[in-house]
Amino acid sequence: QLQASGGGLVQTGGSLRLSCAAPRTIFSVFSNLDMGWYRQAPGKQRELVASVSSSGTTDYADSVKGRFTISRNNSRKTVSLQMNNLKSDDTAVYYCNAVQGLTASWGQGTLVTVSS
Repeated sequence: QLQASGGGLVQTGGSLRLSCAAPRTIFSVFSNLDMGWYRQAPGKQRELVASVSSSGTTDYADSVKGRFTISRNNSRKTVSLQMNNLKSDDTAVYYCNAVQGLTASWGQGTLVTVSS
């Protein structure tokens, strides 16, 4: 399944890079997957942060545009989220997601804490 890593504690304005590996998935070909990063802050619903389609098209939540960058490496079966200029509102558990058609898979989540 998906394995997310890279979370941690960082000060406001700092950077973190999250990675998600898919060494074994229920899907046959990683490059066919639409990948995304979601986050869930305490007391809030899970929200989409960034996504990258199988064709490489990216999309971002308005709150992270210009600060976060999602990328994928199909040969390594990984997707990354570079997070710059972090704010306290970015504090959440971040989840990796893979979708193909009607089938979805989630990672275990990695905690990002931004302190002021």
